[in-house]
Order: sequence, then structure tokens, then C-alpha cells
Amino acid sequence: MGREQRAPRTHRTETGLAELVPDRDHPQSWSLLLDGAPQSHVDLADPGRLAFEYQRRLGHVVDLAADPGKPIRVLHLGGGALTLARYTAATRPRSRQQVAELDGALTEWVRAELPLQPGWQIKVRGADARAVLERAPEGGADLVIADVFSGARVPAHCATVEFATLAARALAPGGRYAANITDGAQLAFARSQVATLRAVFPEVALIADPAVLRGRRFGNLILVAAHTPLPVTELTRRVATDSALGRVEHGKALAAFPAGAPVATDATAAPSPEPPPNTFA
Repeated sequence: MGREQRAPRTHRTETGLAELVPDRDHPQSWSLLLDGAPQSHVDLADPGRLAFEYQRRLGHVVDLAADPGKPIRVLHLGGGALTLARYTAATRPRSRQQVAELDGALTEWVRAELPLQPGWQIKVRGADARAVLERAPEGGADLVIADVFSGARVPAHCATVEFATLAARALAPGGRYAANITDGAQLAFARSQVATLRAVFPEVALIADPAVLRGRRFGNLILVAAHTPLPVTELTRRVATDSALGRVEHGKALAAFPAGAPVATDATAAPSPEPPPNTFA
């Protein structure tokens, strides 16, 4: 790219103001912000490089979904800059992927500014994540990834036991579900989400920065769930070798984590909390 192309780019989409901010250290890398909140990071020169810590943790889940390099079927709920879909296509060629992204104008702009590589089997549907999940074929996905945000909050209708049940239905035998959420302080939303997934899946793990788990700062938490044993040992090893501090909770420790928090239902669920002021400053 020429130097003149490295200025930030903005575009008004259906849901807010989108901005692509250049990465000064990587000449073909961009961060996507929506209404000022960081959403995604894309390296066009190396789609296998994940800059955001929460995306690297989801990348570990992609890496452990099957033998290295083996194609998989992935349903992405929430698209943004299509970072995880690009990562999967680069690291698992011939993978078939479907992405649900409500903001069609955002998808159109992202694909024009940050083109997908020819041959990648990535289909983007301009629809609500839950609506796409409701229509997903039973057993049609090896991996379902929920990274659904309205602004900087996880919407309530995508954080319920009914939503998790739909995700479980979409998974093939041995498949896995992963979700990115945010929380802080008392972690009420995260505790309820763990309780909710445990009501549907016998196997659940949680990945987060220890400071987030202690409620000392607002941040991302990754939930992973399945009906078969999770690769907790290898997942823990990968998280431990990351440049960002992270911890994997599983088993008895995670069973105690909800601390009485209720299972979220369609009738009772609330969105994740607003980030504190200056979180993204």
C-alpha cells in the first residue's frame, strides 16, 4: 500500500460509525473500531497473525478443533472485519465457513477495503446472528463461534440458554462452541453465562486475564463448550505461552464460578454491561 493510503478511514454503516485505523508496525494491518470501540484487527499480509488477545484465544480454539491443517465447517455469529474467518481460511485451507453479520453495510465496506483472498470459502449473510443460528442445519458445524456485539455490549437474545441450545443443535458430533463476552467488577454477566452454558453442555472452560477474573478490570472472557471432553491441557499450554496473561478455568473451579448466578433465559436475560468510561481511551 502507498503511504497516502495509510490514513484512518471512516464509514457510516447501518449500526454506527466504523473506522479502520492503520497499524504503524505492520504496513498491511488495520484495526476496526465501531463507535470508538475496538472490534477486530486484520493483517492482510499475514491473516494467521492475530493481534488482539481475545482473538488469539479464539484462534487457539480453531487450532484445536481438528488435526492441524484439516478443513473444518465453521459458523461465525458476528462478523466485524472477518478476522477469525480469515484466520481459519489461512490455517485450514478449504474450510467451509458461514458468517452472520447484521450490518450489511459494514460487511460491504470491510470487503472493499480489506479484500478476502481468492479461493476462501467464506459466505457472509446479512442477518441477525440468532436468526441465522435458528436456521442452521442440525449437526452442520464443527465449530460455532459467537462474537456478537451491539455497540460494545453482547445483546441479551444472544446470551440465553435457548441460544446455547440452538448452538448445541448446530454442532456435529465432537463439535465445539466458543463465545467472546465482556464483563468487569462483580462479573455478574460472566457468572450467569457460565451457569447458562453448563445447563446445556457437560464440558465448559473459561479463558481470561487473571485481573479480569478477579474483577479488577473490564475485559474479554472466552467461553468454550462441548458435549465431549475439551483439550484443556493443550489449551492451557497455549494460553500460558501467549504474550498476554491468561488463565483457563475448568472442572471444579469453574463449577464454583457462577456462585449462584442464574441461568439466563429469553424471558430474563440482559445484555452485557456497558464498558466503564475511558475503557478504550
